[in-house]
Amino acid sequence: MICAGIDAGSRTLKAVLLDARSGEVVASGVVDQGVEQAALARKLLTDLTAENGIGRKEIKHVVATGYGRKLIAEADRTITEITCQAAGIARLVPGARTVIDIGGQDSKLLRLDASGHVHDFVMNDRCAAGTGRFLEVVAARLGERLARLGQLAAQSQTPAKISNMCVVFAETEIVGLLAQGATSEDIVAGVQASIATRVVAMGGGRIAAPIVFTGGVALVPGMDAALADALNQDVAVAPDPQLTCALGAAILAANGKATS
Repeated sequence: MICAGIDAGSRTLKAVLLDARSGEVVASGVVDQGVEQAALARKLLTDLTAENGIGRKEIKHVVATGYGRKLIAEADRTITEITCQAAGIARLVPGARTVIDIGGQDSKLLRLDASGHVHDFVMNDRCAAGTGRFLEVVAARLGERLARLGQLAAQSQTPAKISNMCVVFAETEIVGLLAQGATSEDIVAGVQASIATRVVAMGGGRIAAPIVFTGGVALVPGMDAALADALNQDVAVAPDPQLTCALGAAILAANGKATS
């Protein structure tokens, strides 16, 4: 029996197909988000099944999560991304106690108990300064690819101080720094440090190890090091960090657990 998890995030839509009996992932995929989320999810599932020799009718249960979860017509049930993220991380990194999830439009910090269930969590969804959107803005301003930001940050000699808490004003601040002669390397390092500091502040000083970093921003080189520096603790990047929430949704679909 195949179960599916769909994570309709703010920037991308992800899906994981899971063999409910063996617990093995049989297929996964990521596509850019769009207006017609239901159609995108349907096409993604169709493509994954076709590419992996799976009959569409073999998918017995589908759980949707993420911001757009209620728009996914393919879903039998919806579950919050907090619950799904915890389920995915508990499977991939048993014993994790803190999950830092930075996506395109928000960031979250989850505290897990010894069983891998959510003890509590905090979110920052009011400002993009602690999210992937900030990195996208910086990359565009500097004329660099997002994938090159980590390389630039690693070459920094004196990371710039980015003090503004709003992306719009932070971008203006960056323009000023460039005018003053700051290098792209120092600006990127400063932005990564700024994002890490904001996320760490969400934890209020209560961040227990082991710490796992997930979400799309975990794919940006250098962000794990920035978080580790801000925390003064080791930070491990989750396997396939962009898919952990969709994996959790598929696991919960297989377990028959649902919540609104």
